[in-house]
Amino acid sequence: MLGILLYYFSAQLPEQFAWLIKYPKSWTIPLKYWISDFMKWLIQDLDFGLFTFKEFTRSIAWLLEWPLRFASALLSEGFTFSSDPKAPVLVQRLPWVAVTAIFTLIAYRVNGWKLAILVGSCFLYLAIFGQWESAMVTLSSIVIAVPFGVFIGMLFGILGFRHKNFEMAMMPVLDLMQTVPVFAYLVPVLFLFGFGPVAAMIATMIYATPPMVRLTLLALKQVPAELVEYGRMAGCTNKQLLWKVQIPSARAGLMVGVNQVIMLSLNMVIIASMIGAGGLGYDVLASLRRLAIGAGLEAGVAITLLAIALDRLSQAFVQRDTTSFHPEDVHFLIRHRYLVTAIAGLLIVWIAGHFLPAVNHYPEAMQLTTGEFWSDLVKWLNINYFDQFEAVKTFLLLNFMIPIKRFLLAVPWVVIVAMVALLGYQLGGWRLSVLTALLSLFIAVTGQWQKAMVTIYLCGVSVLFATGIGVPLGMWAALNKKVYRVVKVIIDTLQTLPSFVYLIPVVMLFRVGDFAAMLAIIVYSLAPAVRYTIHGITQVPEDLVEASKAIGCTKLQILRRVQIPIALPEIMLGVNQTIMMALSMLVITALVGTRDLGQEVYIALTKADTGRGIVAGLAVAFIAIIADRLIGAWAKRKKQQLGMEHV
Repeated sequence: MLGILLYYFSAQLPEQFAWLIKYPKSWTIPLKYWISDFMKWLIQDLDFGLFTFKEFTRSIAWLLEWPLRFASALLSEGFTFSSDPKAPVLVQRLPWVAVTAIFTLIAYRVNGWKLAILVGSCFLYLAIFGQWESAMVTLSSIVIAVPFGVFIGMLFGILGFRHKNFEMAMMPVLDLMQTVPVFAYLVPVLFLFGFGPVAAMIATMIYATPPMVRLTLLALKQVPAELVEYGRMAGCTNKQLLWKVQIPSARAGLMVGVNQVIMLSLNMVIIASMIGAGGLGYDVLASLRRLAIGAGLEAGVAITLLAIALDRLSQAFVQRDTTSFHPEDVHFLIRHRYLVTAIAGLLIVWIAGHFLPAVNHYPEAMQLTTGEFWSDLVKWLNINYFDQFEAVKTFLLLNFMIPIKRFLLAVPWVVIVAMVALLGYQLGGWRLSVLTALLSLFIAVTGQWQKAMVTIYLCGVSVLFATGIGVPLGMWAALNKKVYRVVKVIIDTLQTLPSFVYLIPVVMLFRVGDFAAMLAIIVYSLAPAVRYTIHGITQVPEDLVEASKAIGCTKLQILRRVQIPIALPEIMLGVNQTIMMALSMLVITALVGTRDLGQEVYIALTKADTGRGIVAGLAVAFIAIIADRLIGAWAKRKKQQLGMEHV
């Protein structure tokens, strides 16, 4: 009530109470300058005697450079055995035919012909559409970053499983790592490890590791207690119990973690290209700068297909049967026929690649491209429908977006902090109230309030549209199997395309600004609203639906009075995930002219301003955490009211 009165009488407040309306600049804590100064001290002044901190971090980069160089030589550049980049190649890289055949054979070995055809087709696309060279640069980084990310994630997950205090201390850090915008990682990584592919790979590892930690913890906790007790009765030490009982039993969950590390590593390739990574990510970024929709789309699809191939392979490894074995008296060549076939074929193709250029490099004359088609399509749309596009854009800006933006910028900061704290208290008690209030205050005291309100405005408007489209679409798909099959394909495609790809067509059709950013965010964040709605509707107990039919309810009445109320907590969790994805996309839309916290993070990257990037990134993370905790508390309470705590 106090907040509402303050907002209503804000214009009549005396000057000495102006701080209630707008946070005073003189009260701002210069945290970003402190962080920047601390980072400079780390790099320039911290000396351990035998070596400086800068020498320590650069030595880590030097060590990681060796496996990355080997992978790059094997897949992309060839072996020169010289530090001179112009030195002649003495040993050719793996030919495109060999790489495609190896991945196809692995797919066949783990899950049969269907997977083999899918994986082989994905790699054939890379060659046929001229994406092979860039794809191999990307793949060489992935094959090094993923094992390191998996190892570090498993290590921290095991430590958290063994030591509860370590787990409790680690959880807030994991929350921040998964909510801080990816751009914010790049500035300190750039400072510590320099510019180049190694720094980009380190940033990828940092971004992709948290899910592995969480899933390792979850998988180990879900190992049946009976197995653990049996291991103890058999005389296993703690070390033997971990490696011979718990980890083998948790294999399926751990492989899900590996899958997530692969997906997030591929999701990072475009952003990592900003600090020196080449490959497909750089191609998409360069296409965005040139507004070359065809080239950007083809490179984006290449990233998607590479992700699909690696995703399906990792899932197949989880599901494959590992119980089969061969008797010891069976010949080595029979027991390991797939491995022997792969090595023999690889040697033959590798030797052939030295004499037949078409084996080593896919012929340019046979390559295809759709670049001109997409560019011509956008030109045609602009020529024939420019007035209609402009009318829709102007209507939504003037009547919907700008009024919301002005309202949020005009609301006193005290009102919003008080409302967030009160909402937290009502939904989750005093602990949630204190948490949300402190996170809101951090945004104010660090001088990020105005840009945070613009962020909330853009995120809120985008989530409103995404929810308005996604929830009805999810309901329709949940109630109609044919619609579900179509919607699933569309949603899978939207969720696997790199986020940068969405910017190119919206900018070409609507130019830079908030409207173009909103459209890109809506498309990118639509999937969770659809998926969670489908899941929520389909998990409604069938006996309730049958009982409703028995008393004469129509399909619409069943949906409105039974299925939607019961599915509402799940739908709201989908809205929560939509908010998370919208906030992550907001940082990327800074490239198309938004004036929010995302722009702060992007400017910090271009200026190598560590403090500015970290503080703005923390502000975005805290908005995400506030939304996540409030919606999560509401969903938990609603499930308790419905007697569905177990769902």
